[in-house]
Amino acid sequence: MNLKELSEFLGLSQTTVSRALNGFPEVSEATRKRVLEAAEKTGYRPNKAAQRLATGRARSIGLVMPTSPEHHFDLHFGEFVSGVGEVSLKHDFHFVIMPADPDQEEKAIRRLASSGSVDGFYIGYLRENDSRIAMARSLGLPFIVHGRSMGIAQDYPYLDLDNEAVFSDAADHLLKLGHRKFALINGPEQFDFAIRRRQGAEKRLAEAGLHLDPASCLSVPMTDEQGLRAMNALLDRPEPPTAVLCASTAQALGAVRAVNARGLKLGQDISLTTHDDELPLLKPELFSVPLTTTHSSLRAAGMRVAERLIGEIEGTGEFPFQEVWKAELTVRASTGPAPV
Repeated sequence: MNLKELSEFLGLSQTTVSRALNGFPEVSEATRKRVLEAAEKTGYRPNKAAQRLATGRARSIGLVMPTSPEHHFDLHFGEFVSGVGEVSLKHDFHFVIMPADPDQEEKAIRRLASSGSVDGFYIGYLRENDSRIAMARSLGLPFIVHGRSMGIAQDYPYLDLDNEAVFSDAADHLLKLGHRKFALINGPEQFDFAIRRRQGAEKRLAEAGLHLDPASCLSVPMTDEQGLRAMNALLDRPEPPTAVLCASTAQALGAVRAVNARGLKLGQDISLTTHDDELPLLKPELFSVPLTTTHSSLRAAGMRVAERLIGEIEGTGEFPFQEVWKAELTVRASTGPAPV
């Protein structure tokens, strides 16, 4: 059904129907409700090009996806994007993904914004002193940041996880179990979240009178292969750790394989915690030894980012300018008292 047919079905002018569908204030709420119900019943979907001409909006949000032969797909990115897509569909927004070389992200964001194909965009994987934030401000489009950037003023819209607390809470749990030899299998420290996690662990251990040896802080991509290599490197040290904090369940998968290959018992000979982004294919409670985790849903974060961005574009809803979510700690069998 097209606009003309929907108008005839309702006995209203095409202009009134179009304005009702596009949220113009001069249409009464009763008429708007009637038009929207008829559109839902008949399966009518507005022509995006015509809608853009009528409203000046593309009804699209976008992001730049770093990709290159050396850049592998990230499970964490996929889960976040699923949340963005779910909310975009709910609001009848297009979701535009522009691939770009990781070294050309700023240029890609500028192209995306100037193309007229999106009304707003999000920036992720924040780095220290991230220049993309100042660039985003200059583009004149709504944007939101997933994460934060050390070294610059925190005066931009963001949603972030309290990453300091992620490793601080995990370290606190292990300290209470008597552990004194700690190590980290962290994410790449080019990213802000990994820096904050290390700092969270360092601060909590310092409060307990312990120094975290930099050689025991491994910064690696969040994959099972890298987790395996990192754990093997830690276990090969003259004084291997009794407590290891992983940045992701993917890393933990490899780390557990390394522990098992050495004939060590998780939760007895060595304790391990991980941060769980609630990835459907990697559930920590289903590991051979269920993993102690801090956890926060990346899909929920993607949904929240999309809700806030679309809300700003449409001028609907009242959302906080900045949000910091707290992860929850769930204790399972992978952590136990420090070995004597």
